[in-house]
Amino acid sequence: MISKNQIKHIQSLHSKKNRDAEGLFIIEGIKLVTEFIGQQKFAVKEVFATSEYISNQQSILETHQINYSEISLEELKKISLQTTPNQVLAIVKECQQNIKTNDLISSTTLFLDDIRDPGNLGTIIRIADWFGIHQVICSPNCTELYNPKTLQASMGAVLRVNVITQNFDELLPKLKDVPIYGALLEGKNIYTSELKHGLIIIGNEANGISNAIKQHITHSITIPAATNNGSESLNAANACAIICSEFYRQLTY
Repeated sequence: MISKNQIKHIQSLHSKKNRDAEGLFIIEGIKLVTEFIGQQKFAVKEVFATSEYISNQQSILETHQINYSEISLEELKKISLQTTPNQVLAIVKECQQNIKTNDLISSTTLFLDDIRDPGNLGTIIRIADWFGIHQVICSPNCTELYNPKTLQASMGAVLRVNVITQNFDELLPKLKDVPIYGALLEGKNIYTSELKHGLIIIGNEANGISNAIKQHITHSITIPAATNNGSESLNAANACAIICSEFYRQLTY
């Protein structure tokens, strides 16, 4: 059973304002919740699940000493943001993450300049995880990491990727001798460029990289399009996937 006060509290966490105030966020679905339960980066405060989920996952719930409550599907619908909720919802504590300076110097890091779509942010974090990029830095105007749509799109990659929010100006002193790559339409063909570990900047979905940040780019790169194509640009997450793939190819093989 779940009380009216609990329902009201969980529903309040649908709002960013309340998530920020309490330092809590919501995750949903069998795969995502189970993955969060089995890790140590984020503390799972409480799980609300149907009898089916509890029956299948009781051992992991008890092994990790998770506080859980059995609820009906109708009760789950009241607290879920999903049209068709999948057995379980959890409340999780936010985690303070800090920039790893060594990763800036010795590996590849993504910097996201004003990415506004939660789905794009979550997908980019998932892309970073796929290509072994352990750090994603978001400008303050980026959409929220703990937005349920971001978390859902990341498919658990937030557990393995360090995601930090920081102004680019504050980051600059740490980028001495670090190549700064910018995805620009007028950049050099990425496939003929010699790529090294560094910072890759992905710009806003509509406006690209801001002028304030663009002036600090040391290597402008672009993804060449087929001739006579009718598209003006690629989706930010799609472009990020192609760029990360080429970096991975050149630096690994």
